[in-house]
Parts: sequence; C-alpha cells; structure tokens
Amino acid sequence: MESIQFYLPVRIVFGRDCVLQQAPGLFREQGQKALIVTGRFSAKKNGALDDVEQVLKQNQQTYVLFDQVESNPSMDCVYEGAALARQVQADFIIAIGGGSPMDAAKAIALLACQDIPKAQLFTQQPRGKTLPLICIPTTAGTGSEVTQYSVLTNDAQKTKTSLAAPCLFPQAALLDGKYMMRLPRTATIHTALDAFSHLVESALSKSASVWSKKLALKGIKMLQPYLSRLDASEWSLEDRDALLQTSLLGGVVIAQTSTTAVHLMGYPLTYFHHIDHGRANALLLCAYLEKVEKHEPASIQEILDALQLENLSQLNSIMDRLLGPKETISLEEAKQFASAAIQSPKSQSGIISLTQEDIENIYCRSFHLAFQRP
Repeated sequence: MESIQFYLPVRIVFGRDCVLQQAPGLFREQGQKALIVTGRFSAKKNGALDDVEQVLKQNQQTYVLFDQVESNPSMDCVYEGAALARQVQADFIIAIGGGSPMDAAKAIALLACQDIPKAQLFTQQPRGKTLPLICIPTTAGTGSEVTQYSVLTNDAQKTKTSLAAPCLFPQAALLDGKYMMRLPRTATIHTALDAFSHLVESALSKSASVWSKKLALKGIKMLQPYLSRLDASEWSLEDRDALLQTSLLGGVVIAQTSTTAVHLMGYPLTYFHHIDHGRANALLLCAYLEKVEKHEPASIQEILDALQLENLSQLNSIMDRLLGPKETISLEEAKQFASAAIQSPKSQSGIISLTQEDIENIYCRSFHLAFQRP
C-alpha cells in the first residue's frame, strides 16, 4: 500500500463577501494591530483593501499599510517590511494581492520574528516563530495563499529562489472572485497559465501521491472550459470564481509535491528578461511535456484527457495563441540557463530525469533556437 502524506494547515474560506462576513472573527483572533502587505495599486482599485480596512475599523483594530511590494519581491523589500512590522509592533499580517505580496508577506512574517542575516536567508532552513498571516488573493494564479513557499528575487544567484518550510503556511485564506473583476486581460492569461502549470507539474512530480494527483487532474478538468478562451474580453463573476478555484487547487497540490523543472527554468526568464512568472512557465511547458511524453506517454495522456484534447499539438496551438509573439533569448543564454538549472535538485523532481542537454533543448524548442549538440 502506498504511503501517503497530506498536510495543509490553512483555513480556507471561499465565497462572496467572505472578507466582510468571515474576517471580523479571524482578524480578532490574531491580535490588536495588523500590518497590511500589498502592492502600490491593485488592492486599492479592486476593493479588497477597502473591505479589509472596513473590517479592522469595525473591530476597533489598528493597522499600518506597507504597500511597497514590487513584482518579484526583492530581499530589500521584505527586510524593509519586517523592520516596519517590528517598529509598529504588529501582531499579525494581512497580505492582499497576487503571488508577489503573498510571498513577500510570508518572508516578512518570518523576519519580523527572527533575526536572519541577508547572507543566510536562502541557506538557513526557516523554522520557529512567525507572525500569523492571513492571505487575500486578488489574482487566480499562484495559489500562494495555501502554500509554504515564499519566492523572492535572489540577486546573488541571478534568479528567483524559494524559501520553503511549514512555518510559512498562512493561518487562513479568504477567496472572493469579485476582487478580480477588473483584472486586465494579460494578467488574467498569465496568472491562469501559472495555475495550469502548477496543476500539470504537480501531476508529473515524483512526489505526487494518489490524492495529490487526483486533485491536480481535477483542477485541470475544471480549467479546461476556460483555457482556450483566457483571452476573452469579458468575464462574469462566476467565471472569476471558477478560475480562483483552479488556482486554489494548484496551490493545494504544489504544497504537497512542489513544482518541477518548468518553474526552475522559468526563473531566469523572469530575472533577465522581466517576463511575467506565469508567462515564463507557459512558454516552456509544451516543450517539457513533449519530453515527458517520450518516456511516460500514459501520464501525458491523462492530462490530455482532462483537457479533452487529442494530442500535445492541439495544446501547443492554444498556448501559442494565448501567448502571442514570444520574447527572444540567445542560444548562449539557453546554454547558460541550462548549466545553472542542472545544479538544482528541482531539475530532477519530475517523473523523468533531465540532463543538461535536455534542459537546453527545451529552451531551444520553446524559443525556436537552433539546438546544437555538444
């Protein structure tokens, strides 16, 4: 009998106006003063910040706003946020936004309680006390509201690096599709493709269990009616809720399995070419699936069945249309990125083993470069 572990200590609340209806009690449980962590603009436009401030005022709780989180948060950002949390003696943190604010908030919650030098942040396993964290996602992509990962820009390594530990799990996640009604078309596409990548990568992970794989394939089936029309100009509230549910499932399953080489390969595209994280994954995904299919065709067929597609060529056509013109990378960059990627254990986390040549070939196929064998 297969040994199965499944750990998800996050209280999930999903529904219309759940912040206004459920947050009062959740916020009161955490203490008197909150640090709100978010970006500069989106939370103020989509109504999420207004709802959080209304609840805190209703509870007679105080709060301080830290709205300096940039896309792909830096170490400087999270150390600044942590210093503010200590200065104002915050009891808990509320993260509002997409993956960047939520990932930043996890690191801030850790650093507010522990004095970890910058030089040791990515080498020291996070453990011990963190500030309680409640996440309110305003995009449907990362699933960070239910994971133990905090992905930050690592300038020393010229890539993005994950902090990963059970202590980084949020206490609760409040999900409401209404906060995404004004999400731009491009952001809708890229974040949904990030969720799609999470679901697919988890299904193809060495660490997948019977439970996690069933949930991953269920998430892919839920996304199937929306995948080909992610570039639609209008979305109903029900559509937004559905995308948010698939993103949530993507987070749930990668919390069990982590991601694969696709994410690892996408990080330098974001670091060096400023390509959105979800887009970077999507640019690489089909070439990766083609490689897996050569060795594990049954696993790819399960994904195709969930998508109601006959072959990977059909999926590739959908992705090409959604992604539009691709960015340009050089053959030399493909070689450099592959050389760096093969050093990471995550390069071998999928159900097939990859060589440096395999990774380079995936880059080349994804960006139509002339692959040169050594």
